[in-house]
Amino acid sequence: MSTSQTADTNGIIRYGIAGGTGQGDQHMPFARAVQADGWLYVSGQVPMQNGEVIDGGIVAQSRVAIGNVLAILAEAGYGPEHVVRCGVWLDDPRDFAAFNKIFKEHFGEHPPARACVQSRLVVDAKVEVDCVAYKRP
Repeated sequence: MSTSQTADTNGIIRYGIAGGTGQGDQHMPFARAVQADGWLYVSGQVPMQNGEVIDGGIVAQSRVAIGNVLAILAEAGYGPEHVVRCGVWLDDPRDFAAFNKIFKEHFGEHPPARACVQSRLVVDAKVEVDCVAYKRP
């Protein structure tokens, strides 16, 4: 991943607009993240690797989805300590406790505000995670 991004005339930096791909290598019509005035908005991440949703249950899929979020944060120069809010979508509400264990592994030191809802998700994803992060410019 490239960390050398250029801001537009409004000071906005968009990460991943040229190479964002989804299932079947389909180009996705949105940025992986957008940064403005110290704020970073990370698009929802599903448990996808190499253009495909991974097999596995909620634990494996949660680790990959959160890992994808953390990789985007790192690309922009942010870490989990900068995350102020996460949104979580679970396909099955019975996965709530298992997801919380994985979430705590990554954000336990710096817990952000969070919303978690049950929703049907695309393809075979059991979870989707997005976040908003802030780092003083």
